[in-house]
Amino acid sequence: MTDCTAPRHAHHDHVHGPGCGHVAVKHDDHVCYLHDGCLHHPHGDHVDEHVIAVSATNPDACTPAHACRGHAPDHVHGPSCGHPAVPHGDHVCYLVDGHLHHPHGDHCDDHGPLQTV
Repeated sequence: MTDCTAPRHAHHDHVHGPGCGHVAVKHDDHVCYLHDGCLHHPHGDHVDEHVIAVSATNPDACTPAHACRGHAPDHVHGPSCGHPAVPHGDHVCYLVDGHLHHPHGDHCDDHGPLQTV
């Protein structure tokens, strides 16, 4: 996964927009694109790195009773699991059926909804 801690993604020659091939998500009052585990926001001549904030809508709590939908119970989230990685607070979640899954021990925590556009 790419390091997404810099305010601008170095050497980004891909133009994000409708039809670019990356999942577009609603983030605050704009659209960002999930790309290589980062949340990219096109901004003029560069791309800003964004993170989904921990909030009442997208908490970072442990939810061991969460019944995962969108994948088999034995599915393990990770860099090649098939679900887009999403930076959330200080960790990585995976977008599954419109909400953030966070792998945690022997279960997935539900870290709230994320709307695709």
